[in-house]
Amino acid sequence: SRRCGLAAGRSYSGGGAYPSVSLTCPLPGVPKAVFAAAEGRERFETRVTVLENGLRVASQKKFGQFCTVGLLINSGSRHEAKYLSGISHFLEKLAFSSTAQFGSKDEILLTLEKHGGICDCQASRDTIMYAVSADAKGLDTVVNLLADVALQPRLSDEEIEMTRTAIRFELEDLNMRPDPEPLLTEMIHAAAYRDNTVGLNRFCPVENTDKIDREVLHSYLRNYYTPDRMVLAGVGIEHEQLVECARKHLLGVEPVWGSGQTKDVDRSVAQYTGGIVKVQKDMSDVSLGPTPIPELTHIMIGLESCSFLEEDFIPFAVLNMMMGGGGSFSAGGPGKGMFTRLYLNVLNRHHWMYNATSYHHSYEDTGLLCIHASADPKQVREMVEIITREFILMAGAVGEVELERAKTQLKSMLMMNLESRPVIFEDVGRQVLATNTRKLPHELCALISQVKSADIKRVVTKMLHKKPAVAALGDLTDLPTYEHIQTALSSKDGRLPRMYRLFR
Repeated sequence: SRRCGLAAGRSYSGGGAYPSVSLTCPLPGVPKAVFAAAEGRERFETRVTVLENGLRVASQKKFGQFCTVGLLINSGSRHEAKYLSGISHFLEKLAFSSTAQFGSKDEILLTLEKHGGICDCQASRDTIMYAVSADAKGLDTVVNLLADVALQPRLSDEEIEMTRTAIRFELEDLNMRPDPEPLLTEMIHAAAYRDNTVGLNRFCPVENTDKIDREVLHSYLRNYYTPDRMVLAGVGIEHEQLVECARKHLLGVEPVWGSGQTKDVDRSVAQYTGGIVKVQKDMSDVSLGPTPIPELTHIMIGLESCSFLEEDFIPFAVLNMMMGGGGSFSAGGPGKGMFTRLYLNVLNRHHWMYNATSYHHSYEDTGLLCIHASADPKQVREMVEIITREFILMAGAVGEVELERAKTQLKSMLMMNLESRPVIFEDVGRQVLATNTRKLPHELCALISQVKSADIKRVVTKMLHKKPAVAALGDLTDLPTYEHIQTALSSKDGRLPRMYRLFR
């Protein structure tokens, strides 16, 4: 007769006796398994509900025990024109500190630990995001915590002073890092949008660290932390349950700073200016050790692209993928972008260049396509000429194989990223915050497939009519003038003016 359960005796090595554990009967005492099933597409559509106070609640189904839930707020460094620069940086560091219900950050972490949870806050130029990943059974606790952290922070003097210290340390670290990309990103935005919106500094300037206090923070929060500027997004939970928790914890809540009339909300539209930001810096001792990184000069050149709300956003995303690039030490294998233009035309032909990478930054009202390049200070002039030539060549012929490869790579990257629950959460939150709805992955893939070489040429021609934005960091002795770079970008071959090359 067949038995279900564990065998009394086990002898594996001899081969004569086997454990008589049935492969058809379930083991005793084990919970019933729940399996993921392939369901209709409608099960995966993002659902959105708007509460009476204007707060939007968005959810996305995803199989699994854990969920990611968070508050995204239409607030960031771009909104600080009427305030001291650096408030968003302070709020990011102060997040998940003591609140009306929780006496300290440790208390918050212990509460989350009961549900296997972790928390994080990220501030960007246009959004502040408070997020928690935890067991879906603890949803009520998580939403209660998020509401308390966002609307009832204590902002004690001790916490603000610790934040000042942390920010000063971070700013020092930023200037000592071997990787200059965060600094260059700040510089290229400052050059492209001088003194307005996304051109405002994302990091708190050193001189402002002592000026930002509780009163300044409350003044800012009163204007920007309002329900109509918020989205509560969740992935891996039932929509009705999330809406119920939102009504319970985020409806009719009086914030700690009061609910006075908002009057200093900055609704400016980004104004692209173009220009140059230069920082002369000794990079010779950036990386010490037995194998130090050589002294390099870093250049980033950018041109205005478009907002992520425009139809041209997809062709620009394909163009950015087609340019690709990276570091000269990562060019040696499949999947590392070795077929992109910046590898084929730049790094593989000019051995002295250490880096050539394309970036695309896109916002609700503007965008910026950039190329970052690094080389020895003595090669700066030639490096600038090579990069400007690549911008000019973007408007030329686009091969069918090259275009299909870029589109396939973009779709692959999109689908791969959306395997991650926190990435889905951020995608849901940001799209609903900007458009009140969400384009699903299959819709985006269909739009990517429709991009033609004529679309690439059209958006590039439009982009090349703008003034360039230039960021330069390092030994800038041989850096061409801004006027020379502008002239090179408007020429047919991207070369610097001949008189400059003769007499520089």
